[in-house]
Amino acid sequence: MRKLRRFFIFIAKIAGVLLLIGGLFLGYKNYTALKKVYSYEETIAEQTEKYGISDYQELAMSIMLTESKGEGNDPMQSSESAYGKQNQFENAQDSIEQGVAYLAKLIKKSVDMDCDLWTAVQAYNFGTDYIDYVAKNGGENTLELAESYSKEVLSPLLGNDNEQTYRYWGWQSITYNGGYLYHNGGNLFYADVVKFNQWKIKMGSILFS
Repeated sequence: MRKLRRFFIFIAKIAGVLLLIGGLFLGYKNYTALKKVYSYEETIAEQTEKYGISDYQELAMSIMLTESKGEGNDPMQSSESAYGKQNQFENAQDSIEQGVAYLAKLIKKSVDMDCDLWTAVQAYNFGTDYIDYVAKNGGENTLELAESYSKEVLSPLLGNDNEQTYRYWGWQSITYNGGYLYHNGGNLFYADVVKFNQWKIKMGSILFS
């Protein structure tokens, strides 16, 4: 009995050490990603002011964190909205300007069509037509609407006619549908991920602003 007790204590200690190591690793990854995004804070501030969405500077930074963690020449992943294909920018400045301009366009369209802000954010991933879709279905972005658009509109439009899915390991997806997305259907959890990353950006301001 004593040996069994010692064994369980040993296992508990090992589990505790592994959890600590995992926590430190995740903490370091988040720290480095936030530091990289905050290195563009001034540029993002300039562009959000230029395009009339200064109140959404943190949101733009959250989108960058979601899209690329601040890495590469296209940290806003906005090349497709400008050129219809990826990897067309040679520097981050152009990516940020295009990304902020596109976000401003989406926010304006959402306001004009009486949709909520998170419809505009989800449309950053799905495309502008998603705003029309939400406007016809209540005016508020929800996971149910995002899933139906991904499954029934976007995915078939891009060639997935048989509702093929693939694994997507995020806590939002795991709690909602067990962890999957539709092939060619964008990320139906995009707005929720950005919302969570906005909290990280707010916390990051303590360290980097």
